[in-house]
Amino acid sequence: MKTPKAKRLPSGSWFVRVRVNGQDIGITKRTEKEAIAEAMAVKAGIQTSEKIAKSSLTVGDAVRKYIEIREKTLSPSTVRGYREKAANHFQSIARKKLSVLTDLDCQAAINAERCGPKTIKNAWTLFASAIEEQTGRRPKVHLPAMIKNEHQFLQPDEVHKFLEAAEGDSQEIAILLGLHSLRRSEILSLQWTDIDLKKDMIHVRGAVVYDSDGNLIRKKANKNEASRRDVPIMIPRLRALLVDVEDKSGPVVNCYPNTIQRHVDKICEAAGLPKIGTHGLRHSFASIAYHIGMPEKISMEIGGWSDFQTMRNIYTHIAKLDISKYSGMMKNFYEYKNGNENDNE
Repeated sequence: MKTPKAKRLPSGSWFVRVRVNGQDIGITKRTEKEAIAEAMAVKAGIQTSEKIAKSSLTVGDAVRKYIEIREKTLSPSTVRGYREKAANHFQSIARKKLSVLTDLDCQAAINAERCGPKTIKNAWTLFASAIEEQTGRRPKVHLPAMIKNEHQFLQPDEVHKFLEAAEGDSQEIAILLGLHSLRRSEILSLQWTDIDLKKDMIHVRGAVVYDSDGNLIRKKANKNEASRRDVPIMIPRLRALLVDVEDKSGPVVNCYPNTIQRHVDKICEAAGLPKIGTHGLRHSFASIAYHIGMPEKISMEIGGWSDFQTMRNIYTHIAKLDISKYSGMMKNFYEYKNGNENDNE
């Protein structure tokens, strides 16, 4: 009997496809050796019923299994997001058997979606990974082009206008924490024990997220290792507000997650600025850091970014906006020179 070949999946598992009685059967195992051994057993007729039953799995079954396997290792908010995607997207193929699923079926399901390109891409990543884990093959499809939002944060000259409009708002502390680079989940997790007013330092520890049942929970772990950080208090107004709070126990900010975003967008609207949401405050921190010449590495450490990509995207975007400013300076330089030469004639 010819030994089948195993293929390593992006997840790290190994996949083997065998054909029994005219049916393709996929086998996924933790190691290459285990996958090949089981494939040989199936081909020899030692194990068939379970694997043939597996070949009748639907796309929806595959996605549910994908989530179940990872439920204990992923964050509750990620599991909740996966389940929402499974329930609300690509329903035209959810009941289709993997054994007869084609790339055209997948493309038709993608084309039928009525949401933004980013949402489609995120949902399809889940479905495609689940399909690949069960079949060893990732469907070849075309996703809608991503339309990059060119203004997801405040420019340096807009920040002061925003701060003036925010002064006195009931969520001003939360807003100023966002401008210190804190994520929404980090703002809500912040306890008064994390605030050191003697050293003017904010200790970012943990996050408040939704669990798989839609309840808010506080977890000790941050988004990534770099997210656990100490952030200096850099806005004098924030320090003054923190000092003035009489009851310094429990959470620093006590509200629902969407409350902060509503207040930010309302302030932006009142100030005649683009609505940036809570996460836009974090990106505005990077915008200001670029403006004052803060090195990327330091901005990255304060902001808790695990790689340079986000920082570079923001820095590059602002640098493009600076082109007109510097080109104008260059133009003034030459006009001044020419003007002096004319005066000397």
